[in-house]
Amino acid sequence: QVQLSETGGGLVQAGGSLRLSCAASGDSFTNYRMGWFRQAPGKEREFVAAIRWTGGTTYYSDSARYRFTISREKNTMYLQMNSLRPEDTAVYHCAAGWQSGVYTDAVTEAYNYWGQGTQVTVSS
Repeated sequence: QVQLSETGGGLVQAGGSLRLSCAASGDSFTNYRMGWFRQAPGKEREFVAAIRWTGGTTYYSDSARYRFTISREKNTMYLQMNSLRPEDTAVYHCAAGWQSGVYTDAVTEAYNYWGQGTQVTVSS
């Protein structure tokens, strides 16, 4: 069964950087899409970035584009976050889903498996 485990969260000052990792196991992920979502207190879970496991096509939210970089190596997905802002504070979840289907990569419905999340706190 697919399992996802995030690491790398923490407390950082505004303008700083963090790199999140998501270790994936339980499948080859050849035909998967993988994504990062975040959820701040009192807010809905929102899309951050996604990557197609085969081919490496990437997608970003407007907020993440030009500041964050999603990548993958073997069975680990990364999110390099630079120029962090207080509004980036949230629990960050990685997710995995099959590429087929009617959903775009930017919605939670496109993903079948979720990690437990890692807290990112950006102080001003």
